[in-house]
Amino acid sequence: MSTQEGIVKYRCDFTPGPALPFSELSELNAWRKLMVITGLIGQDPNRYGGYGYGNISRRLDAQVRSDGLHPFVITGTQTGGKADLTAEDYVVVTACYAQENRLVAEGPIKPSSEALTHGAVYALDSQILWVVHAHSPEIWCNAEALGVPMTANVPYGSPEMAAEVKRLYIESDLPQKRIFGMAGHEDGIVTYGRTAEEAGFTMLTYLVRALQCAERRN
Repeated sequence: MSTQEGIVKYRCDFTPGPALPFSELSELNAWRKLMVITGLIGQDPNRYGGYGYGNISRRLDAQVRSDGLHPFVITGTQTGGKADLTAEDYVVVTACYAQENRLVAEGPIKPSSEALTHGAVYALDSQILWVVHAHSPEIWCNAEALGVPMTANVPYGSPEMAAEVKRLYIESDLPQKRIFGMAGHEDGIVTYGRTAEEAGFTMLTYLVRALQCAERRN
């Protein structure tokens, strides 16, 4: 089962506000651009009902928290189709309550449809500071061969997905691999890390491995 990309399913307590200074977003924006160039973030009229797909985020602190208040900045809803983003295309999620299916956010745009899943990843470990959600049919279709941990077939951006992320972190080798796929979210792949390089290069490394799998079959 696949779910339609781009539809926000959670409750978002959103307060319009000013954008962050672009100087605070430059690294995030550069990595997002690389994901666009490689097709891991984007928009295609022939895929996912034409909705934009993929997003990237950065946590704003590294404090150990148990109250859901691990703020992070993430690309806004339906920005996947833009080749280049401005500060107006990013929003700060100030709190994430997965069990309540609720986010609190402020900024010039509402958060991406995958923000709840990003929040669930940040809640795993205070040292996780970057998350990339991409769409890669190559990795997704070769997940078993690549040893990519997969969630159960549950909707993206939901409390069930948040619970699955936590389960994988406890029961699988996710902490070592820093990558998982979403069985109920067509082509959905998430990587994370302490740095942009850990999160971004993990995604790119697995993409290369997936392409090698395809080459061997041909």
